[in-house]
Amino acid sequence: MTSTTTAFGTAADLLAAIGDDAGRAITDPATGQEVGKAPERTAADLDAAVTAARAAQPAWAALSHTERSDYLNRAADAIEASAEALAELLSREQGKPLNGPNARFEVGACAAWLRTTASLELAPEVLVQDGETRAELHYRPLGVVGAIGPWNWPMMITVWQVAPALRMGNTVVVKPSEYTPLSVLALGAVINEVLPADVLTVVSGGREVGEALSGHPGIDKVMFTGSTATGKAIIRSSADTVKRLTLELGGNDAGIVLPDADPKAIAEGLFWGAFINTGQTCAALKRLYVHEDIYDDVCTALTEVAQQMPMGNGLEEQNVLGPLQNKAQYDIVASLVQAAKDAGGRVLVGGEPAAEQAGYFYPTTLVADLDNDNPLVTTEQFGPALPIVKYADVDDAVAMANGLDVGLGASVWSADAAAAREVAGRIEAGTVWINKHGEVNPLVPFGGAKQSGYGLEFGVEGLKALGNPQVISG
Repeated sequence: MTSTTTAFGTAADLLAAIGDDAGRAITDPATGQEVGKAPERTAADLDAAVTAARAAQPAWAALSHTERSDYLNRAADAIEASAEALAELLSREQGKPLNGPNARFEVGACAAWLRTTASLELAPEVLVQDGETRAELHYRPLGVVGAIGPWNWPMMITVWQVAPALRMGNTVVVKPSEYTPLSVLALGAVINEVLPADVLTVVSGGREVGEALSGHPGIDKVMFTGSTATGKAIIRSSADTVKRLTLELGGNDAGIVLPDADPKAIAEGLFWGAFINTGQTCAALKRLYVHEDIYDDVCTALTEVAQQMPMGNGLEEQNVLGPLQNKAQYDIVASLVQAAKDAGGRVLVGGEPAAEQAGYFYPTTLVADLDNDNPLVTTEQFGPALPIVKYADVDDAVAMANGLDVGLGASVWSADAAAAREVAGRIEAGTVWINKHGEVNPLVPFGGAKQSGYGLEFGVEGLKALGNPQVISG
């Protein structure tokens, strides 16, 4: 094992370690200024990385679970030693503020996820032991895992993919989003201060690299977090090699507020459920159904919270909301809000971006009095705009929540936990939270229903998904 690691003091130090003067310029979504240049690799570069990963995998798999867990813990140490530099680079590239549940939070989550994954135990399971037969279920490494990550939580979701894969004895080749390659390259550089050579490789590049990875015969499993459309393309391209897949795809999470809820008590939880990472989260609250008895009070309380949350450049310590990460996403949010306004939606706050501004800032926006078929309700906005729909009957609210072809997460808000759980059990989603939304835990399995993907991440179930089940019977 490596005896020493480099603590990177600033984002500039990280960029010096990963940058490429001939690479593609990456700009800050808050200012438009260049952050750094990312290497543009090719399918041939990916092929070389996969070959090296396959060569390194047997020795990595030969280590004990305890030894691999020690590597993960030391990787967490390395992240913590360079935490502020990683957070600064993440803020500049992705746009999220340093403070709040944002850049520093994300870097901290990377270390926490590595440590928790290292602590998990997956012992052989005795299935039958009847005096004549003893059957045991074991999980063996798959080989090489290809991880394709998104731009909204680029570091954290990369760790979600990498940590269990490494823990189970696989080597990993990561393809980061074209929008946020520097963050993932930097994370990889920090972790690789600890790991043996070629156990983890980050290959940045465009669509060519992603397509090559999903169909590569040397990749045994693909883990992907991103849009449903891209997930379907990965399914198709992986078919010829019958790859294992874990897909965490798009969502349009519903929240149902029951009539006994306390509007003021739940307002801040509703806000952060919807607007964490400025709404750019797959399992964020994206459509809110509120009972008519407390509808106006919820609208008022939520507006009061929204008005108190400062938005601006992420490097300014007071801000907790930032820009949209890219122009394409900004245009989607602006178009959906305009459609809501055109249909007579009542804008409670926001809805009008500044005429002249640097960066892709769209104001925190709440739109009430919308029909359930409005595009802002039916389309995943993935930004700081929340539609609020009034309902009179809980059965109707459940039907509306279940009315789309996605089901990543959902939430129910009530003063009566038993009533909330009864409603939660009727919602078609991979996770349903009670009086909170979007909280994930490295010990609790997470995955989607319907077209929000398949396969589980986190906890022991997540480890199993990175192994090949083998029964030994005799």
